[in-house]
Order: sequence, then structure tokens, then C-alpha cells
Amino acid sequence: MPVAVKSIKFGTDGWRGVIGDEFTFERVAWVAPIAAKVLFDTYGKNVGNRKIIVGYDRRFMAENFARKVADVVKAAGFDIVFSETFAPTPAFSWAAKQQNALGALVITASHNPGEYLGLKVKSAFGGSVPPEVTKKIEALLSEGVEPASTAGTEETFNPWESYCQGLETKVNIEKIRSAIKEGKLTVFGDVMHGAAAGGLGMLLGDGVREINSNRDPLFEGGAPEPLPKYLSQLFKVIHSHREENSANLTVGLVFDGDSDRIAAVDGKGNFLSSQILIPILIDHLTVRRNFGGEIVKTVSGSDLIPKVAELHKLSVYETPVGYKYIADRMLDSTVLLGGEESGGIGYGSHIPERDALLSSLYVLEAMVESGKDLSDYYRYLQQQVGFSSAYDRIDLPLANMEVRSRLLKQLETQPLTEILGKKVVDCKTIDGYKFRLEDNSWLMIRFSGTEPVLRLYCEAADLETVHKTLAWAKSWAE
Repeated sequence: MPVAVKSIKFGTDGWRGVIGDEFTFERVAWVAPIAAKVLFDTYGKNVGNRKIIVGYDRRFMAENFARKVADVVKAAGFDIVFSETFAPTPAFSWAAKQQNALGALVITASHNPGEYLGLKVKSAFGGSVPPEVTKKIEALLSEGVEPASTAGTEETFNPWESYCQGLETKVNIEKIRSAIKEGKLTVFGDVMHGAAAGGLGMLLGDGVREINSNRDPLFEGGAPEPLPKYLSQLFKVIHSHREENSANLTVGLVFDGDSDRIAAVDGKGNFLSSQILIPILIDHLTVRRNFGGEIVKTVSGSDLIPKVAELHKLSVYETPVGYKYIADRMLDSTVLLGGEESGGIGYGSHIPERDALLSSLYVLEAMVESGKDLSDYYRYLQQQVGFSSAYDRIDLPLANMEVRSRLLKQLETQPLTEILGKKVVDCKTIDGYKFRLEDNSWLMIRFSGTEPVLRLYCEAADLETVHKTLAWAKSWAE
């Protein structure tokens, strides 16, 4: 095995690295044919062909790396369907299923800062490949793949066409378009310089007001992640709009770099994470669309999610953090919605993939049909179930992986029994350590699998308690 590929590790959704350091043309050229081979070994018997979708986002040289992927995978004997343009990662997952391909290889680093690029491997069924598939890819890195005696074929396609046509069938698209056209609904779309650019316009017409739609591989020095610290321009435009148009429904929809994560800003300028959007979507899809099925949430999700599910007599299934676990469940059960706290939401009526553009359409449909601003809708649900809370998360960089190992061992051998004077009444360990306290608040401590980072999550009755608890956890770790 070349030294350069020894450290390649696939995380919760693909392999990522710093461009020119970990993520190079040489390493991509080594990994891509192996990924294609594993896709064929996994899905080839059912699919009956050697077709691979190759796509990319708007990051620095993303199309060049995608070109390299196409060339080496074609040389390995696979038939390439190469994207004519950037598009959301869910569009390539959709294409893999619609075109009966083995899967898709997508060049993207999702929500990471601009110096990163990555490779996502999507399955024949239209979602992230399960962990056992990425483990097979890693296991074959020492062997590589020899070029085939006969190269595969190549054709190009526009990934937006079929994808948008599919999304339009999921909602009452004309009702949303009419509300925008008649001035009853104002929609801002912050695409964060990423792959969702132009998407809302294609779906809803030119009445959508898109911001940060130019290509900026440096993402203004930040990251294309749907978090408040990166949304100053969206807050500003919504504030200005509110001063002039306080009567109509207004929303800012936020898309991460490859458009598989969503957040929102309501008409009053409040940031709404997926922790708030998921309960709204559950209610909307059950009440107005008569959808049924299981709700799948990651262990880091808000307690309001199961309470709203219970309101509608829906069962809840809990997974570790990572959408691939939700996708696995979608393949085995009838699922209404699966969501994670970082913004990824997917639907059993769609492909088993988180999809921010589809989520945005459902959010708009919920607003138009309920007549409610999103924060008003959220408060209504809190009243319905008799539960309100605050939630936050921080990522704490650790000095090195040795510190990570020491903290992990401490949790294993000396589990926490009290936090801020409150007794720990329960501890879940399906992904990290989630401590439930006697006042029903909770603190979750979770370690990154690939870097020295500690992820701290908390939900409590109010934001002051949340921040005190997170500060306590940070002090404990340090």
C-alpha cells in the first residue's frame, strides 16, 4: 500500500481531508476504483450493470477531482454517468436510484471549512452506504484495483432535472408558488455559496430571494454550516424585510455546502435548528398529509421529538449519531421521518437520504397550510404536549488523541453520578454517554472518531441551565 493512503478513514458520511495534504489527486485516484469495486460487489447482483454516478459540489477544484474519479473508475471497467454541473448530494443519491446504478461517488466536504474536500459514497438504493461497506473500502486500500482490460463507457447528465421533478411531486407545489406570487409568503434562501444555489428558484420560480449564491470556495472565511455564527447576512436581510413587511409570512431557509442539512430563520429573526423543525414537520406530515410510520431520531435529538410523535401515536426509534444509521432503519422499517440534530432530515416517502431542499419544501408547505410563522408553530406544539426546553451543543478541541483516550477511560471506569448537584438517573451509551438527570434535563458527551474533539450536547428547561451544564462539562474535560 502506498504510504499516502494508509491514514484514509471514512467517518459518519465519507472521507474528508485538507486539499493538497490529506486530499490529493493521487489519493483520490487510489480510493475511487476501490469504492466502485465494493459498490459492485455489494449491489452488482441486484443492479445488473456496472454504472456509477459521479458528481460534485462547488468547492475548490471539486469538478477537477470529480474528473479524476471518472477517469480512474472508467479505467477500472465501470460505466460512468458524469454530472454536467454541481448539484446537491441528494440529487446524486436520487440519480443513483433512478438510473439503477451501483451507486454514486460525490466529491464534496459537506459543511466543512473551505480548505477541505472529500468523497461521499452513495448506494444503489439512494442513500449513504452502511458502515460495513466503508469498512470493506478501507480493508482493500492495501490492495488497490488493477485497470480493466477494457475501459468502461461515459455519458453526461444534468442532475437537477429528474431531481427537481421528483421533489415537485412531494408537496402541493402550486400552493406554495401562489403564496409567494401573491405576496403572502416571502422566502429567503441562504445557500452559503454551496450546491443548493439555484435550487429553490428552479422549484418555486423567481420570487425566491437567494443570498450567498455566488461561488466562494473560501466561504467568506467561515464554513457552509447552518449555524447562527455564519448567518449574519441572512439575519440582516430578514430584519430589514420585517421592518417593511410585517404582515406576511417570512422565512429564511439555510442550506449547508452540499444541501443535505437544513436550518431556518423565522420572520422575527429567530434561528431555528432541526431540533425545532423536526417536530413541526412531524406534525405537518401527520395532520395535513396523513402520513404514518416510525420516527427515527439520533440519540442527540430533542425530547420534544418523541413527545410530538406520541401525540400522533407514532413509535420512535433511536440511533447513534450519523445519518447512515437512520438510512439503515429506513430500509428495514416503514419510516415517516428520520432526523439528526445537525440538520439532516429524510423521509420514508423519498430516498433514504437527508435532503435539505425537500425539507425546505415541506417547511414552506407547513407554513402556507397552517398560516403560522415557524416560531408560533413551535410554541403551539410545546403547548400541545406540555413540554418546553432549550438546547445547545459545543465542540471542544482536545490537545491530542491521548487526552481523548484518557477521558474515555475515565467515563468507562468512573461514570458520572452527579452533575451540577443533580443526580444522574440514567445513562445511555449507544453513542458516547448521555446522562439523564433527576430534573429530566440531559447532558451528552460524545467523542469524534477521527479527531481529538469532544462534542457536548445539553437539553434543559432554559438556556441558562443549558449553558451552565455545558460549562460544567467543558471544565470536567479540561
